[in-house]
Amino acid sequence: MAIASLMGNALMLLLIHLDSRLHRPMYFLLSQLSLMDLMLVCTIVPKMAADYLTCNKVISSTGCGLQIFVSLTLDGGEGFLLAAMSYDRYVAVCHPLRYTVLLSRRLCLQMTLASWFLGAADGLMQAAAVLSFPFCGAREIDHFFCEAPMLVRLACADTSVFEDVMYMCCVLMLLVPLSLILTSYGLILAAVLQMRSNEARKKACATCSSHLSVVGLFYGAAIFIYMRPKSYRSANHDKVVSTFYTIFTPVLNPLIYSLRNSEVKEALKKWLGKCTNFRCQQT
Repeated sequence: MAIASLMGNALMLLLIHLDSRLHRPMYFLLSQLSLMDLMLVCTIVPKMAADYLTCNKVISSTGCGLQIFVSLTLDGGEGFLLAAMSYDRYVAVCHPLRYTVLLSRRLCLQMTLASWFLGAADGLMQAAAVLSFPFCGAREIDHFFCEAPMLVRLACADTSVFEDVMYMCCVLMLLVPLSLILTSYGLILAAVLQMRSNEARKKACATCSSHLSVVGLFYGAAIFIYMRPKSYRSANHDKVVSTFYTIFTPVLNPLIYSLRNSEVKEALKKWLGKCTNFRCQQT
């Protein structure tokens, strides 16, 4: 699954970089999503695989803090990036003639940088706060990687204030972009219902449904992990759900966007054709 994710997201980055037809805001945002998924898999899976293969399931406090910081940076950034992508779809469907004005390269870059910055700020705060707690007794994390909620359970100090603050941060980091996404798609749905052309409706629905699939997979898992009441938490459930946004979603994202997007498929066919011609010339 990890190899499939690495290959799929690397291929998306390569296609978007090489094909001039994909040099548009929508695909720039998609390339950032692929980059985040690529980095997330590289942050978690190699260490997890090494632990299983060597049976040496040990991680330093620095390594643990780094995993928390990077994973939260990427997860938080992806949430805001999905909101930016929903705005892109809103402008494309509802204001197609003003697309280049309402979504300029500068604004696209600003939204991308803001996504990375907000994710990094959340990751830095949570990693620093978690590692500041004293840990005593058995320091065994019942998980396949370092995640803030799991480490808080091991702290031998009062963590209630931090948990309340962490919960509020999660509400802001998850529900604010999710509300923007739902608002964008509410406006898109209203515009689609007013379209007279069946072809235009199908094209708009095909583009938006792929994005909504990604949103559902990502936010469903993230809300389950970070916004569930403490009394309903289970280590086994957390491990299963964590695999969705750390491994399964990064695998599915390039498949969803490539299979449902005709321009990406055309770019892939063009690239494969060039590779085939190059091999024929070599032989």
